[in-house]
Amino acid sequence: MSRTPMPRGEWIAHEAAHAARADAATAGHLARRASGAKHPVEDFLFEYYNFTPGKLRRWHPGPGVTLADAADTPRAHWPGYVSDDDGSVRLDVPAFVARRGGTIDFTRQLLRATASRPGFTGCFGLHEWAMVYRLAPEQIRHAAYPLRLSPKDTDTVVEAHTIRCSHFDAFRFFTQDALARNTIQPTRDTQVANEQPGCLHAGMDLYKWAHKLTPLTPGDILLDAFDLARDLRTLDMQASPYDLADLGYPPLRIETPEGKAEYAARQRAFAERSNALRLRLLAVLDDVAEATSKVHDTP
Repeated sequence: MSRTPMPRGEWIAHEAAHAARADAATAGHLARRASGAKHPVEDFLFEYYNFTPGKLRRWHPGPGVTLADAADTPRAHWPGYVSDDDGSVRLDVPAFVARRGGTIDFTRQLLRATASRPGFTGCFGLHEWAMVYRLAPEQIRHAAYPLRLSPKDTDTVVEAHTIRCSHFDAFRFFTQDALARNTIQPTRDTQVANEQPGCLHAGMDLYKWAHKLTPLTPGDILLDAFDLARDLRTLDMQASPYDLADLGYPPLRIETPEGKAEYAARQRAFAERSNALRLRLLAVLDDVAEATSKVHDTP
């Protein structure tokens, strides 16, 4: 893989800007964590995805970039980095591929397959409704927040719609009574075959794949994936059966024709935004795979 040198002043500026952006994105979560408070929307990315604010704060240049005069800095000792004789520091891409090649291959396959499909916008966020279907109030995951409708009316919304959830990690949280109502039965093994860009959870998972591939993932892609996931989670919970108006999230009433139309419009916009980011991450992984393949093919 060809290497692009980055002067010390330039990469220090990138590092500082990344840290400032990450600090702004995580300040609320860190303050709540210190006080023991919870937030069902903004804390989700830290509770569901196993990536800490401290890790999010670390800037990585991505593969093919050498950081000049960095051998005397802490990042020279970060996992995945190697120092050269001239005092520069870079990612040890071959070592990363040797350790995580399976994850890279699966992620490339998933991202490419998802991006190749048309986005489906007829699910209306009903996965969140299926997660509370016929549950007793004390069993509901976000029981600290009221449902917008009565339990009976909430169940009626589920029963009045066709559930079309294609995302396994949403489907696996359906209640037992809701499982059979889904038009497909997604599994982990069928994930590549099922995922499509209109799915909010597939878009949120771009953050998962970005952080799983750290430090290979460039810092701008990682933070863009975090911002996308946060925005998708906001829509996800606005369209949910929970009443979060007191937290500043007016409900999107998907049980009405107007709500369905708004949800589908926002979903289409998110599908475009998700695919743009999906292709950026895929391009990085394809470049790594191509460079690694050339090394292995060299006689």
